[in-house]
Amino acid sequence: MGLNMRKQEIFYYSESQNDEFVASPKSVKPIKGDYKYIEQSRGGRILAFVAYRLIATPLAFIYSRILKGQRYINRRALKPLAKTGYFVYANHTQVLSDALTPSIVLWPKKNYAIVNASNVSLPGLGNATKLLGALPLPEDMQSSKNFLKAIETRIGQGHSILIYPEAHVWPFYTKIRPFDDRSFIYPAIFNAPVFTMTTTYQKKKRGFKTVIYIDGPFEAPVDGGRKVRQAFLHQRALEALNGRAELSNYEKHIYLPKEKR
Repeated sequence: MGLNMRKQEIFYYSESQNDEFVASPKSVKPIKGDYKYIEQSRGGRILAFVAYRLIATPLAFIYSRILKGQRYINRRALKPLAKTGYFVYANHTQVLSDALTPSIVLWPKKNYAIVNASNVSLPGLGNATKLLGALPLPEDMQSSKNFLKAIETRIGQGHSILIYPEAHVWPFYTKIRPFDDRSFIYPAIFNAPVFTMTTTYQKKKRGFKTVIYIDGPFEAPVDGGRKVRQAFLHQRALEALNGRAELSNYEKHIYLPKEKR
């Protein structure tokens, strides 16, 4: 792995690799049964359209393509499923880019993202995050029913649903952290295809470039039970993410286990 000439920040992680290196809100809004996953009012739907299509997407294009010069490889794999809902699993290595870039990569679909409750608890930004497609994880039985119904609805409408199975942001991390198959219960339940979106960091003459790879679709065998489909999709997604992550050859930060501190 190549090292850049600037002094690199060092992050020390625990054995579980569940460390959070990005600050989160001090207070988190609990997601209970009264949380509205789908806005029913006409005004709310119009507001969501304006926020996503007319504000966030153009800003995302300016940030991702013009300012950052990101490259997207194999987007053509998405085209045959232009009218089909699917799930996308991605590595979690940036805060702003991971929020904005998917709307460009997955365009023209509206992308929804399964997130922690902290993402809709940010002061002044929680409602905006919801308008932009955040689906926060539920905390009780009623909210769980509403959550699954929202996922079923969005997949049925032909949208994409993005999941970061690593859960925590590790800035510019170049490997794939271990994750189990729990987050693959959704495509297993709804018999939906799965894609992966792997962000890599590659050297150039000065600095680095961000190259994002799309792989899939991965579809579980229909004759297997839910757990079989869940395990199958987990394995295929993990293989794709790990394979693409090996293309990173630039380290902006150094990550070391805490015992090496």
